[in-house]
Parts: sequence; C-alpha cells; structure tokens
Amino acid sequence: MSIAEEQSDEQPLRRVHVRAPGKVNLFLGVGDLDDDGYHELSTVFQAVSLYEDVIATHADDFTISVSGVADPSTVPLDDRNLAMRAAKVLAAATGYDGGVHLDVHKSVPVAGGMGGGSADAAGALVACNELWRTGLDHGRLHELGARLGADVPFSLMGGTAVGSGRGDVLTPALSRGRYEWVLLLDDEGLSTPAVYRAFDMVMAEDLQSDPEGHAQRRRLDPVQVPPSFFESLLSGEAFELGQSLRNQLEAGSFRLRPALEELIDEVIGGGGGPVVGGIVSGSGPTLAFLCESAEGADSTAERLRGWGRTALRAHGPVRGAHVVAADD
Repeated sequence: MSIAEEQSDEQPLRRVHVRAPGKVNLFLGVGDLDDDGYHELSTVFQAVSLYEDVIATHADDFTISVSGVADPSTVPLDDRNLAMRAAKVLAAATGYDGGVHLDVHKSVPVAGGMGGGSADAAGALVACNELWRTGLDHGRLHELGARLGADVPFSLMGGTAVGSGRGDVLTPALSRGRYEWVLLLDDEGLSTPAVYRAFDMVMAEDLQSDPEGHAQRRRLDPVQVPPSFFESLLSGEAFELGQSLRNQLEAGSFRLRPALEELIDEVIGGGGGPVVGGIVSGSGPTLAFLCESAEGADSTAERLRGWGRTALRAHGPVRGAHVVAADD
C-alpha cells in the first residue's frame, strides 16, 4: 500500500500555500574537483527574507505557472523546472498517482546565486506533501531534496547552517542576532556551471604561474570553515560577521564579469559607512552587502537605486520552507 493510500482517510485539502526562502552564502570554500565532476564545498548558509511562494492545487497532470519575473521565458515550465521535478519525485516516492498544478510567485532573483530554483523545489515538496497527505517527515523530504540540488535541503531547513560535501550535508550553526542585507541585482544572470568552469580556469592559471603548486594547494586544500568565522556568528555583531565574509567562488564570477569586483569596492568605499561587508552571493551575480543596522541598510539601498540599480532589502536568518495556508 502506498503512503498516499494510507493517508486517504484524512480530510482532503483543496489548496496549499508554502513560502520558501532564498539564501546568502556567508562563507563558501571550494575544494578540488571530484571524480564525479563536483567540487567539495564547505559553506555557511543564511536564509534571508526574499521568498518564493508556491501554491499547490489538485490536477490530473503536472503543470506549473510562474509570475513575479520580468521575463517569464527565463523560467522553464517543463521538467527542467526544479519545482516540477520535485513534485514528480515526491509522487514517485510515495506512490501518489494524481497530479498537481503549481503556481510559483518568484521574489528571489533568477540565476542570481540566491537559490531561487532550490527554494521553488523545497516549496513544492512541502506543499505537495501537505496537499496529498503523504506524511513524509522532514528527514525524508531532506533526502528527496538532495536528489534535486545541493541547495534544496537548506531551503527546507532555513536559519543558519553549515553545509559540507556538495553543500547538502547540513549542520545547524549557532548564531545570534538579526542581520540586515542589501541585495544588488544584475540585469543578466550567471550560469552556475559556467562560474565553476571559470573558477577552474583561474585555479589552473594559478598553478601555471606557481609550478610548485603552493598557491593552488593553499586555496584548494580540504576546505573548512575557520573557527574565527563561528566566533563572528556567535558575537551577534554585524561588523564582526562582515569582516569574515568570504566566497572563494567569486574568482569565477569575477572572471566572467569583472565589474562585480569593482562594484563591491565602490559600494563599500573606504569603510566607515553603514556597509560592513560585501560578497558575491553563491555563484552570483547578485551582490550581498551586510549593513550595521536596518536604517543603514535602507539608506544603502536608496543610494544604489539612485545609481539606477535594482537593490532589494532583506534580513536573516529566517525559517525554512513552511505552510502559510491550507484550505479544505
């Protein structure tokens, strides 16, 4: 008997609304390329208050609609869409033989390095699990999410967490305080595989310029989050955390789009302002700037908008994918 059949005596739901957060990588260390084509990662995620809203309703087949993006054609509406794949993975795992319509409203930048697609998948897993009354616990949803992408389990978890392996092996991180972010968007996204390829090129050039390989080994030794980083998280002080932000993958993003590095320097300036740290979010091109206070973040966002840029405000950490409403 399938899980869906075991749960069939429960009152059916008509519609489930789930909200899932985007993320910023506070720390991202990149290790050597494994035989399976993936890099070993060591990262610290923080879920932030830019959300993907996923509304699931019953249907005979699997369909999806997307809103909230300037150009809907940038988001696939077939099995390339992580939310669609998530729904089908859950159905296969639980023996559910119906379908679902997913209505996704996006607020996380597309191809921006903030895990928007992963949040869609996490939202779809939680929404369909509730809608279909399949009753999988968080651990099982985490396992299914890891099949879909390395960032999906974190969008399910939320908060602040350390990720290892491909980033999908998670450990909650102790942290204090609320952190105020300004996210500076780019008009054109970056492909994550392309950024990793560019990163590998930078590393290969480093090796050529240093025949002994010292520079490359220094950067690509088994990556670990340093104890000093956790101390900054525990301090609850934005300045301490801002000085500890690090993303090794930036080397690939800067290779493909040098203006990103210049923008970080320009926004931070000579220091002494409300911005205490800046970093490429994941593979980019979104830039994440940490500010000392909400007021400082508001003023920074206004300043960037005055430059003709799209700047969004967010705070973190926030909770992971969760049900907002369920209608029977």
